[in-house]
Amino acid sequence: MRRRDFLHGALAATGVVAATREAAAEVIEGPTLRVGLIGAGWYGKVDLLRLIQVAPVEVVSLCDVDSAMLEEAAEIVAARQRSGSRPRLFKDYRTMLAEKDLDIVLIATPDHWHALPMIEAVRSGADVYVQKPTAVDVVESHAMLAAARKYGRVVQVGTQRRSTPHLIEARDRVVREGLLGKIAHAEVCCYYHMRPTGNPPVTAPPPTLDYEMWVGPAPKTEFCGWQHPRRWRAFMEYSNGIVGDMCVHMYDMVRWMLGLGWPKRITSSGGIFVQQDSRANTSDTQTALFEHDEINVVWTHRSWGVPPDPEYPWAAFLYGEKGTLKLDVHKYEFVPRGQGERLTGTALYEYDKYPEDETEKDLERHVASAVRWHMLDLLANIKTRGRPVADIEQGHISSVSCILANIAMQLGRTLRWDPEHHRVVDDEQANQLLARAYRQPWQHPDPDNV
Repeated sequence: MRRRDFLHGALAATGVVAATREAAAEVIEGPTLRVGLIGAGWYGKVDLLRLIQVAPVEVVSLCDVDSAMLEEAAEIVAARQRSGSRPRLFKDYRTMLAEKDLDIVLIATPDHWHALPMIEAVRSGADVYVQKPTAVDVVESHAMLAAARKYGRVVQVGTQRRSTPHLIEARDRVVREGLLGKIAHAEVCCYYHMRPTGNPPVTAPPPTLDYEMWVGPAPKTEFCGWQHPRRWRAFMEYSNGIVGDMCVHMYDMVRWMLGLGWPKRITSSGGIFVQQDSRANTSDTQTALFEHDEINVVWTHRSWGVPPDPEYPWAAFLYGEKGTLKLDVHKYEFVPRGQGERLTGTALYEYDKYPEDETEKDLERHVASAVRWHMLDLLANIKTRGRPVADIEQGHISSVSCILANIAMQLGRTLRWDPEHHRVVDDEQANQLLARAYRQPWQHPDPDNV
């Protein structure tokens, strides 16, 4: 069977295409959904413009603390959405959500601003698409899950590897067909040189940026130009470093492909071993071990040096008794043990349907189809009130596991996780690190009182 035929057949058999597209079509044919975006920067626009491509939504509200970024997004949206209307603009998400006139809210802020807007959005009656990781601390993420369930809202997390066409194909063609045999080990990694280097001087924030609001509940660091835009992941005050950015994607993909839930134990070690002259305070070298029944998933990142497999610098490797499956955002490759057939696949580009993908500024073109399919899955579950493929609970598990890896590295010991009580077993020092202190007047969310 040719790969193209398999791709069409396998994907048609999944919820991402068949039931998803059918249910999404019912949503699309119904009343126009009113959409708001919180965080109008790089990936906020990527997500929103993919949604506009697959559904005749009306983007009525945009929110950002940078007025220049907000104006740019408004012009782009007005040019791209069917009505041609310019959205209302807000600096404070609370003012936007107080209107209570949105069906869907997209959240693409820096990580330290995911929890509070998401919780307020579901309180307002909206369904939500929130970027990964769910939060910066464990209790925040737990509160997001609790809020989604309490208010009965559909919440999709931006772990779109679960909706990536060629990865769905790899799962169905290789894993589900048993070509790997028993899978007993997995590795996930990132060797991108993505950690900022250097030591830029303290400077005044740009006049278009409300830096006080940008910082919000997090610790306020001296502005050096890295905080905004796009380099805020250099700081643990606003992120979970490379583990929270890149591991969460690949670890979540492995959990999805293999049907894994919570890890039983998490170990991690690493630190700043090479790039010690940088203002960044995130690790440049780190390994984490996520222990599941009969399989370990091992994460490694280095933001320096050369990757061991240059073809797969950000990837996952599934090791089975009958072969190995290599996976990344561009392609996959099944390497059998012995004389079996090698299987390969590549990312799906849909320029024939969406020619604007070829010219859109800052778009990761290989990811565009995955984001669209993720949005279709969200729309389908809005119709059925079901759980999307990257439901908040799945995003919570993957995100919290990565946060716990950082805590394990900080403490220098293995953590045993109790998912029922959301506590580290017999380790009160670790449990004290599950919630970070909030800067006044912001109040940390409580899972028991959302």
